[in-house]
Amino acid sequence: MKRKSVITCSLMLVVCLIAKMFGYSYSTGFNKINNPLNIETIEDKITKERSQELLSFADEMIPLGDEKIDYKMKRALKANSFRQMQTLKLHQRAERWFPVIEPVLKAYGIPEDFKYIPLVETGMARGKVSPKGAAGLWQFMPQTARSYGLKVNSKVDERTNVYLSTVAAAKYLRDLYKVFNSWTLVAAAYNVGEGSLQRQINRQGEDNYFRLKLNRETGRYVYSLISMKEVIEKPEKYGYQINNPRKLLAYQP
Repeated sequence: MKRKSVITCSLMLVVCLIAKMFGYSYSTGFNKINNPLNIETIEDKITKERSQELLSFADEMIPLGDEKIDYKMKRALKANSFRQMQTLKLHQRAERWFPVIEPVLKAYGIPEDFKYIPLVETGMARGKVSPKGAAGLWQFMPQTARSYGLKVNSKVDERTNVYLSTVAAAKYLRDLYKVFNSWTLVAAAYNVGEGSLQRQINRQGEDNYFRLKLNRETGRYVYSLISMKEVIEKPEKYGYQINNPRKLLAYQP
């Protein structure tokens, strides 16, 4: 009987220790982000605020009242909610590189919202190279990079130079706007290519990004940019509590 009591007490002690370990692990798992919101609360918040708030990219508004568009936007916002994105790292990188990127975009007349392309494309990882050979924050292919003045050879690859590649990207975006006269279409063309997007516009007889039927990645691209903008500029709204947040919205020289 005594032996059974000892075994029972030992088992209870083990269970308590395991429970304590799990509790400690959960409480310290977000040591950089305090009090993450419940995922259901975030989804409810996204749905409620999406119905009340006008979202935009480069001052071009997302159409309201379209179920498909609302669904795509909600899905993009949910994808960037706190458990799906390493938000602290992205905030840190944005804080480092936005002061370099923003003045260049402004100098070339490019809307500030385009600074979110590097976050969506690479998470602002300068050394990232895609399987197709695109490299740098702006994911330039070698030929496009060279056509906009960047050196790309066996010794030098200026696609990884944040300032120079941003100048090249600004020139490229400016040229795309001359073709499409719409910043949402410019963003789509940046993703899929000028020729590919123009063919879809001609084939479908439609020049509104939100009405075009595009491949999955390009069809989600502007939504991804908007959701990244929302999460970076309004972290608390989407479930982040960043310790000592710093200003990321606009560079003040």
